[in-house]
Amino acid sequence: MPPMTRRGSDGVAVLVALVVGLALGALIAASGNARLAQLATAIQPIGTLWVNAIRMTVIPLVVSLLITGVASVADLRTVGRLGGRTLVVFASLLAMGALVPAVTMPFVTALFPWPDGGIPLPPGAAEAAQQVRSSGTPVGVVEWFTTLIPPNPVEAAASGNMVSLIVFVFLLALATARSAPESREPLVRFFKALGEVMLLLVGWIITLAPIAVFALVLPLAVQGGGALVGAVGYYIASFAIGSAIVVALLYPIVASLGGIGIGRFARAVLPTQMIGISCSSSIASLPAMVSSADALGIPARVSGFVLPLAVSVFKPAAGVAWVVGVLFVSRVYGIEIGARELGIVAAAAVLSRSRPPAFHAVPFSS
Repeated sequence: MPPMTRRGSDGVAVLVALVVGLALGALIAASGNARLAQLATAIQPIGTLWVNAIRMTVIPLVVSLLITGVASVADLRTVGRLGGRTLVVFASLLAMGALVPAVTMPFVTALFPWPDGGIPLPPGAAEAAQQVRSSGTPVGVVEWFTTLIPPNPVEAAASGNMVSLIVFVFLLALATARSAPESREPLVRFFKALGEVMLLLVGWIITLAPIAVFALVLPLAVQGGGALVGAVGYYIASFAIGSAIVVALLYPIVASLGGIGIGRFARAVLPTQMIGISCSSSIASLPAMVSSADALGIPARVSGFVLPLAVSVFKPAAGVAWVVGVLFVSRVYGIEIGARELGIVAAAAVLSRSRPPAFHAVPFSS
């Protein structure tokens, strides 16, 4: 079976598992059957094990892809040009991910208003917010800059400080590219072999994705129950609409600038999207991203350079999450919010992507 067809069918299977898990979980929650609810909760460790299996491949993949991607480019000026274009694209898409929802989501939420017309703020909420604001210690530019170079790369990898780890690996890759052939070639061969072996392992893990996704979403739907049609459901629906608007705009951009048909692109990235939805982590989706890039015929030296940066510092979904979250809170509590405030939120979402992220799954924003 051709790789593209196989990946497309895998994505459909994951999507079916996601829908069936949510629907069955909602039915179990509505039935009130305690034994079925316990059974649904009992299978959650299967999904957790699968997410852990995906995550265990991330660090070796980041290291091997970035080193082989940079070291395989003979001319370091080419690396500089690729890096410059990458940063421009990242900045543009980050801005798009924040500005598009800031413009469109007020109209969407106006079409689907919060039904109760506002919930009173809990007693002491304003005082608590002011206390949190005054107790926070903002990180200065100099302090943030000093965290980019990890004193212990192994510790950076263990703690999930991906930005610092990537800085170290990038410098190591540059040094490898500039070293003598007798030193460079064995290192490149080793990391290339490591990357190929890790991708083989990833293929085995992704084969189990439909089972794992079902095991993850079924207990979530059972536990959510009626809340899924209440405030949580309102937020999830708003976030899904905002994300769909951004993605819908990205597809024709990819087709026009990348020379890739929309249908081919959609089939290639569907498994990655389903994995990202199920585990809410862009970092855990890296192995699937590599497979999708390979299916699209993107050179390994390009994907190996761009994708590790994408999962660590490039997260346009944060813009959607911030804007939707602010609008959600304003609608629920009946607080008026204007274009100026939304603009500040959008700018903060873009700037927040510069901080070194922790290695964990944050629903809807990682």
